[in-house]
Amino acid sequence: MKRLRGVVWMVVASLAVSVSALGQAQDFTAVRAGVDFSKQVRDWDGFGVNYVEAAQAIDYTQDPQEYGGLSLLTEEKRQQIVEMVFGEDGLKPGLVKMFLDPHHQREPGGPFDHETTTRWMRYFVREGLKRSRARGDDLTIITTLYGPPAWATKQKFMRGRDLDPARKYDLARYMIDWVRYLREEEGFPVRYISLHNEGEDWLRWPADGASGNIGAGHDYNLFWPPEQVADFIKILRPMLDAAGLQDVGVTPGECTNWYRFSAWGYADAIADDPGALASLGLITSHGFYGGSYGRWFGEHRSLGTDILREKRPELHAWVTSTSWSMMDVANIKEMHGNIYTAKVNGIIPWACIQRPARWVGGDPNPGTAFRVSEDGSYEVLRGYYYYKQLTRAGQPGMAVVKTFAMDSEVAVIGFARNGTKHPDAFVVVNLGKDKKVAVKVVGAGSDSFGVFRTTDEKDRCEQIARATLENDTIVWDVPAQSATTFFAQ
Repeated sequence: MKRLRGVVWMVVASLAVSVSALGQAQDFTAVRAGVDFSKQVRDWDGFGVNYVEAAQAIDYTQDPQEYGGLSLLTEEKRQQIVEMVFGEDGLKPGLVKMFLDPHHQREPGGPFDHETTTRWMRYFVREGLKRSRARGDDLTIITTLYGPPAWATKQKFMRGRDLDPARKYDLARYMIDWVRYLREEEGFPVRYISLHNEGEDWLRWPADGASGNIGAGHDYNLFWPPEQVADFIKILRPMLDAAGLQDVGVTPGECTNWYRFSAWGYADAIADDPGALASLGLITSHGFYGGSYGRWFGEHRSLGTDILREKRPELHAWVTSTSWSMMDVANIKEMHGNIYTAKVNGIIPWACIQRPARWVGGDPNPGTAFRVSEDGSYEVLRGYYYYKQLTRAGQPGMAVVKTFAMDSEVAVIGFARNGTKHPDAFVVVNLGKDKKVAVKVVGAGSDSFGVFRTTDEKDRCEQIARATLENDTIVWDVPAQSATTFFAQ
């Protein structure tokens, strides 16, 4: 009996030690967190950038809008920005979004002008592609129909609400000719074509559709009900094939957020249509976040992608626009939500360079990486440095890995090298006050990590130290409102 009691006591003691070790780190003084590079969640296609040129102009001959702002800068300044985005020490994006505005063809069957309204967007991508390929990388481009020409709508004016059924094949040709131009004339690697820009938002028009979008601040749109999306996917796929563009995938367009993509019926409309489901090449949506119930509610949810992946598990999903918010660490938490809750394979935020004076009615999404002023100067905003934490860590071809953190003010985002030349990396996000975080690291390719940090006021994504695993754990002091990236070395 005494021997048995001794054994029981040893087991209890062992469990107590084990529970203590697995409870909270550093005697309850640190947040317990972890990243497991051996447990890959999904392939990662990369982070991206978007240059927006013509976004609202109704009559481009009278209002040649250039929202991106490169036209105001000297060539030297343009090259500085291109280098900071695409250069070896820049963001190094793998994805690019290019809009197709409504001004490329005056009438169906008429000549195309793909150059007048896209000069600076094409410059940005052309120069970026040169730099990307010079370092041995490449870009994957998605192009989105920002809004159709007036002739494609029932209303026959710019920003008309409804697609004219008699013109749907002409509109498909409009989109295909733009893709052909970009690939054949510019040599751009366009891989996807997206049907619409926030076309689910029927409340942007008056009930009778007798005038354009309500409010001067809205950009180009067309109302795309779910059935129209499913139908157009089936139209566009064989037309692309006939044009020799078999490797260009079709996406369902871009709802305002992932909640609308599922709750408003878009995912189900495609999943229930065998032709549309078979023709779909990529799942897309904007990833704008709104946590309060109401008109602009938009949680990070994966239901829409889950519905489609149940029938086609191989499908990837991208966020094709999302806010820079306040250009702070909370924005990186939004990215965490899109990656781990919406389950995406790539993220492209809203315009990375903006000229606020050219957005009619005041820009509702003023956050960005670069801001251009009317005097021909530009500034690099803190959004650039926070975003750089992610873009450098999550390069194309890597894999999202499992992470956790036992504090809702802390988030961990992890990317495994997955056979690429890029090192394992993880980002620790702290939304609260100064904290100590103990990150258990499993399956990394190294015990040593370079540490880069961005904070609101001081650090600008610069290496601040090196960290070494001790007992498979990194214990680190993370400042309030900060993002810290650890790169395996």
